[in-house]
Amino acid sequence: GSVLNGMSKKLKTSKDLVPVTIITGFLGSGKTTLLNHILKSPDHGLRFAIIENEFGDVGVDDGVLKQTSEDQIIEMMNGCVCCTVRKDLVDVLKKLSSERFQNFDAVLIETTGLADPAPVAQTFFVDDEISGKYKLDGIVTVIDCAHAKEHLEEEKPEGVENEAVEQVAFADRILMNKIDLVDEAKICELEKKIKSINTQAKLIRTDHSQIDPHELLNIQAFSLDRVVAMDPEFLDTDGEHEHDKSVSSLSFKFEGSVNVSHLQDFIQVLMQESGQDLFRYKGLLAVKGMDMKFIFQGVHMLFQGGFDPDYPWKPDEKRECRFVFIGRNLDHDKIRKGFLECKVDESKPLRFKAGDKVFANVGGYEPGTIMRLWDEGNPYRIKLDSGEEVWGPIDVDLYVKGRS
Repeated sequence: GSVLNGMSKKLKTSKDLVPVTIITGFLGSGKTTLLNHILKSPDHGLRFAIIENEFGDVGVDDGVLKQTSEDQIIEMMNGCVCCTVRKDLVDVLKKLSSERFQNFDAVLIETTGLADPAPVAQTFFVDDEISGKYKLDGIVTVIDCAHAKEHLEEEKPEGVENEAVEQVAFADRILMNKIDLVDEAKICELEKKIKSINTQAKLIRTDHSQIDPHELLNIQAFSLDRVVAMDPEFLDTDGEHEHDKSVSSLSFKFEGSVNVSHLQDFIQVLMQESGQDLFRYKGLLAVKGMDMKFIFQGVHMLFQGGFDPDYPWKPDEKRECRFVFIGRNLDHDKIRKGFLECKVDESKPLRFKAGDKVFANVGGYEPGTIMRLWDEGNPYRIKLDSGEEVWGPIDVDLYVKGRS
């Protein structure tokens, strides 16, 4: 089947799922201080389960964290979350949701300074038992303003990831920490650098990781509402860094609708060619012949999307497509062009009309009659002379040709 089939199952997150925040950032950027602050802060009135891991077998961080009876702190002691993650993170989360730990409001996962957050994030989409109990709420990256620029600009050998850049690219919130150590000009320069990597994340300046925990919770970064509300107007669309070797954001919107079969082919190719380089992406599309909005989002190869009955196009609403990709080595022109090629040209009517006699390609060409146009996203619904009904997915001879 195609990428998009079978994806139309409801992607709703229900109220009773426990929200999970991933906290990432380089060693020494202030993640432990941040957790400490959240645990000590009396105002939020929330109980947290904290999962953290350290490189090496001696957990340094848990000695520093304020131990409170309210919060459950679980150490993952086998090195890096991202190498080993799936299995043991899943085990820890399942253990947490057992009877003994029922009484917490949210989970914080602290990843090691070298961890790419993607495998941690993907755990929440891959394992059904986990996605039935938890919802990934957002990814928070803590950066040390005094040293971040060197980390972000560090030249890595061919094929080696720059983790600092990846952490910025994945983030929904970025804490610009240790601002007391640098001057305003330096902070502004750093903010500009960060925005060149990730146009979407909200930047928050902090001193000693002091922040109202509510800023980091209930981000709903992976919720459909957030994708629907996404406004690419303010996004960088002037395409100044066309094909940067490093990490960039690409956003784009156009009026009109796309052909769903073209779209499926395009996304399939995009996933195969660039899946590993796509860190985060999301979009909302108008599909010709469908009254519902097609909403998608993903992390690397993990594409989630579908038509959502909760989000119909209103009769007077302007149908448009909009999306954002954040990733490495993105060929901006190629992706834009690929999307535009999926667009239905409204000025060009379909070649056939209802009642026309045609040949439909169903492995070989068989005679049939066009029943109706734009049926469930397909240009043609055809009744074969044999009585069977089929769709003509794209208006070209390969699929449907005249019987003249």
